[in-house]
This record gives sequence, C-alpha cells and structure tokens, in this order.
Amino acid sequence: MKNILVVVDMQKDFVDGALGSPAAQAIVPAVCAAIADVRYDGIFVTLDTHGEHYAETLEGGLLPVPHCIRGTAGWALDAAVAAELSTKKWESVEKPTFGSETLAAALAGETGGAADACVTFCGLCTDICVVSNALLLRAACPNLPLRVLADACAGTSEAAHAAALATMRSCQIEVCESNA
Repeated sequence: MKNILVVVDMQKDFVDGALGSPAAQAIVPAVCAAIADVRYDGIFVTLDTHGEHYAETLEGGLLPVPHCIRGTAGWALDAAVAAELSTKKWESVEKPTFGSETLAAALAGETGGAADACVTFCGLCTDICVVSNALLLRAACPNLPLRVLADACAGTSEAAHAAALATMRSCQIEVCESNA
C-alpha cells in the first residue's frame, strides 16, 4: 500500500504573516506530527506561489493582500514545518492558484489511483486550497482512498473549515484526526 501525505501551503504568510491567523498557528504541531508519522511513504508539499504582478490577477483583484510572492520571507515554509521536513524526503509543487492539476497528476502517477493506496491532506486553508486539491484528486482518481486530517487543517473561519470538511465528506473523502 502506498501512503502519501500532502502538506498544503504551510507557508509563513498563511501561518503568521500577511494572511496568518491564530487558527493557522494552532495547527502547526499537528502538521509537524503528521510529517513525522512513519506510516507515510512519501510527502508532497504545495507552495502557493505568486509573482510581482499578483494584483493584476483575478485572485489579486478579489483578495488584494499580496502574499506568498516567490522569493519573499512570506513564501517560505513555516520554520517548524521546514525543520520537520528537513528529516524527510519530500517533493514540492508550486501552484499559482487554489488547486493544482500538476499535484493531482503527480499523485495519480505515484499511487496509480489504486484502491490499495491512500493520500492524506493537511494544511491551509481547509476551505480554499485543501478542499480544491482534494477534489481535483478525487476527480482524477475516483477509486483512490483520500483522507483529510481535520485537526491539522485550519480554514478562513471555523464555519468555513466545517463547511469544507462537510463538502469533502460528501465527496467520499474520509475526515479524521491526525492520530487516527
């Protein structure tokens, strides 16, 4: 069985930077514990990645807060997450928007979309990038078991976090806790 962990956008700007929140800061230990978990055969890490012309994009017009600009301190992984990852082999996927078709294709290739594999998601934000990437993978691999670690995710609000978890449950993605 191939067991893959996907760590979504655990970057400084989302944890304690431009778009950071106490809820995002609170999940760092659970994300680090998931990274340390020996059950995972591989780890993929997404990096929200924008350029200097972010304000000219649709997202930049609707969310006019510059964040995760490539090469800035806010684009870097949270220090504790980076330290935990330093002991592991992992692959990064830069994504210019919420979901990544590149990630979905890489995970489909890594797992073969097989029912005896599993991909587990954690990170930020539950209601934007976590759900987008989980649903893209669900569409690409309808028979691949998917999980999301509820306590290792944070949304833009508690209500949005809960709604995203409900959406994922509806799409046959198992919602569990990081110690499950």
